[in-house]
Amino acid sequence: MKRMEASEYEFESQVDIMDKIAARNSLLPSPPKAYVDTYGCQQNEADSERLRGMLSRMGYVFTQNEFEADVALINTCAVREHAEMRILGNVGALVHAKKARKDMIIAVCGCMVQQEHMAEKIKKSYPHVDLVFGTHELQNFPELLERLLLAPKRRRVFAVSDSEGRISEGLPVHRDRGVKSWLPVMYGCNNFCSYCIVPYVRGRERSRLPENVIAEAREIIASGYKDITLLGQNVNSYGKDLGTGVDFAYLIEEINKIEGEFVIRFMTSHPKDATRRLFETMAACEKAARHIHLPFQAGNTRVLKAMNRGYTKEQYLDLIAMAKEIIPDIVLTSDVIVGFPGETDEEFEDTLDVIRKVRFDSLFTFIYSKRKGTPAAEMPDPFTREEKQKRFDRLLELQNAISSEKHAEYVGKTMQVLVDGEGEGGEYNLTARTSGGRLVHLAGDRALIGSFTDVEITGSTNWALFGKIK
Repeated sequence: MKRMEASEYEFESQVDIMDKIAARNSLLPSPPKAYVDTYGCQQNEADSERLRGMLSRMGYVFTQNEFEADVALINTCAVREHAEMRILGNVGALVHAKKARKDMIIAVCGCMVQQEHMAEKIKKSYPHVDLVFGTHELQNFPELLERLLLAPKRRRVFAVSDSEGRISEGLPVHRDRGVKSWLPVMYGCNNFCSYCIVPYVRGRERSRLPENVIAEAREIIASGYKDITLLGQNVNSYGKDLGTGVDFAYLIEEINKIEGEFVIRFMTSHPKDATRRLFETMAACEKAARHIHLPFQAGNTRVLKAMNRGYTKEQYLDLIAMAKEIIPDIVLTSDVIVGFPGETDEEFEDTLDVIRKVRFDSLFTFIYSKRKGTPAAEMPDPFTREEKQKRFDRLLELQNAISSEKHAEYVGKTMQVLVDGEGEGGEYNLTARTSGGRLVHLAGDRALIGSFTDVEITGSTNWALFGKIK
């Protein structure tokens, strides 16, 4: 597939529209307000930062109250049915805000509405929604908004193009002030796991040019962010479409050279593309986090083949052994799907076997969710939700015990952490992260937020650590 970038003309056209809307908004008695609500993964969060950037350039200020908003923008997720149902419920509830503010513009965008049947559902069942646009139209948001603002009578706008996607550089970015930042390095996915809707809603893999990624990393670091997460549906595939020999490890090496005190994280990695070079680069780069999120999804090779994952149980275990050999203190996390169509009780035991052998620090676990339009949605699925729930409960019991044991091993150790925010109250008023991404609760001065400090780990649970500043 030919890699596509938005042309300079297309970019400048959107800039001109943003500036026209900003001039229009500057004549109002007070700046109009925008409400942006984001669901799903970190890539969606990064997309929302660009949408906020465009809104800010157009003269909008931000509110957390949808009833105050002149523009309410809902950025959606399509990975699981539960997320879609929650989104639809919240979109439906916006009808009350619309009644209170009849000129309010309600927009729904992102992965969920990139699916034709979901866009049609919004069109038929949610008439208070004014604008719907998919993932491939994000860079055209100013033009789509202008159509609504300039229409003599409000018309609904639907823009859900069926596209392989393109790279759009230069969009303004509005990040919330804080310690953490998201840095997309590529978009889309070529893997077509049989249960996953992402390739259908995000398009094919397309890498940003390395100089653009590194330049944005410099800007992020100069702005004071200390925790940078490089994003892609499969970061290990970075650069394959560029044809220059540049790979993801190169990005880590180059960002590691930038002056400053910060940590480099990344997600998500696909096991079939994880390499010795990646692990050796992580080990050699002092700013690279000692953590990798490496989804294995299922422990049985037949199930993995049905999932179209591209590796076997044995290959995954060999990969983990390599990672531990090169980075002995590596923190390992993963994703697991329980109850994939046709998975038997005996095959599920292989998943538990992988968990026992790897001893992950933590897991993100899900019961299989059927996604319309994916091959797995058509596979025979003889097991009931109740049977899958029993397996799920066994998996959680096993992993919680392992997490508790692994976290208990930290007690008494002194570790460097990045203080990244405020706690939820009580004795521990600060939160922090280790290089391996482990959550640490602390007590201390709020002025420590954004700084690296040494802490003694004094306690643990199966989900967090507790520490005392040295």
